[in-house]
Amino acid sequence: MTTIALLASLTALGYAAWYLILCIVAPWGRCRRCRGRRNHRTAIGTRRDCRRCEGTGRRVRIGRRIAEYIRPDYRAGNR
Repeated sequence: MTTIALLASLTALGYAAWYLILCIVAPWGRCRRCRGRRNHRTAIGTRRDCRRCEGTGRRVRIGRRIAEYIRPDYRAGNR
C-alpha cells in the first residue's frame, strides 16, 4: 500500500515540476474558448473575434499567473 502512495505522490510531483517548467519556457497557451483560432461561432452561426483573448488566440497560463503573483512577495522577503 505504501508503494502505491509513494508512486502516486511521485507522479503528482513530477507533473507539477513539468508544468512549472512549461510555464517558464512557454508562458502562453491557446485560448480555451476559440482554441487558438482567434474567432468563434456565435449563436446564430456567424464568426466573431474572441472576446476572451481579444482575437489573439493566446492566453497566459494559470501557472504563470500564480508565479507572477508570488514573485514580489518572494523578492521582498529576500532583501
